[in-house]
Amino acid sequence: MANHKSALKRIRSNDAKRLRNKYQHKTTRNAVRDLRAIEDKTEAETKLGKVISMLDKLAKKNIIHKNKAANLKSQLTKKVSAL
Repeated sequence: MANHKSALKRIRSNDAKRLRNKYQHKTTRNAVRDLRAIEDKTEAETKLGKVISMLDKLAKKNIIHKNKAANLKSQLTKKVSAL
């Protein structure tokens, strides 16, 4: 256990950040899964913009790697355009 006041605060803030990152990552993964399941092109196109925005935010905050975000965006765009 930490002995310094600043170390205790760092533990608390790390836990809060970990939970927030976990929530955002899980929400984005669910959105990607839902987008892949959509069969209607117009609905998929509207949802694609929101999912791409979510992926960009995760990559910007280093929750996921920037190349993973780019690969996911590429795959999803290809799938939506193929509908």
